[in-house]
Amino acid sequence: MTLPSLVVISDLDGTLLDHDTYAFDVARPALERLASARIPVVLCTSKTRAETEPIRGALGNDHPFIVENGGAIVIPRGYFPFGVDVDRAEQRESMTVIPIGDPYAELVSALARASRESGIAVRGFASMTELEVARATGLPIEQARLARQREFDEPFEIVDDRDPAPLFDAIVRAGKRWTAGGRFHHITGANDKARAARVLIELYRRQLAGVRTVGLGDAPNDVDLLREVDVPIVIASAHAAAVARLVPGATITRTPGPSGWSDAVLSVLDAA
Repeated sequence: MTLPSLVVISDLDGTLLDHDTYAFDVARPALERLASARIPVVLCTSKTRAETEPIRGALGNDHPFIVENGGAIVIPRGYFPFGVDVDRAEQRESMTVIPIGDPYAELVSALARASRESGIAVRGFASMTELEVARATGLPIEQARLARQREFDEPFEIVDDRDPAPLFDAIVRAGKRWTAGGRFHHITGANDKARAARVLIELYRRQLAGVRTVGLGDAPNDVDLLREVDVPIVIASAHAAAVARLVPGATITRTPGPSGWSDAVLSVLDAA
């Protein structure tokens, strides 16, 4: 397929999706304009592949996507006219999956050890029921079930009033990373949204020279991604000012969620 020179890379929760309702209807004008211009929207989320695929369907999105905080890149087979010869690429059904993160069981074990060593109590998805995940996220029970189908990232709550710094230090000593999303902290391997986006951007650039990238996110776990793109946009949120301070050249939208997302995307398109 022939692609234009613009690629949009977007977080989901609190960005393209409303933080509380997960709705995106107010972003439809911008989404339709992007689709009409054949500009790819790459979803880049902490959600699992199982969660993201139905959202892609609802959005009418048929482009590659990044899941579990950069834990893997998923590319529809045949999307690029050349073979995706990236290390570790796997063929799964109609998709090419490029794993980047560490195995989920390894992360769950590392989090448990870090909690014991630090004395800071945590509760991760692996120890939560579908109902508990639904209550913590506001998701319907079926979507909570999909959220627990994790492969490369463990979301967790800190259920302790003490300074969590010793927990984070223990995670790092274990050779893992941690980040903060809109609702949960996450433990990951040597992956993040930026590393995954970098791999995917290079694939786009193999097809078309001069690709410009637009990134949108609202939380600390989007900082690395926003630093990676040409046009970084921070969606208004409780974290927005702190995120923008860490991203040179970033702008902050006036409104949160899909409303701010739509305004920002339309402004970029108008200026193009």
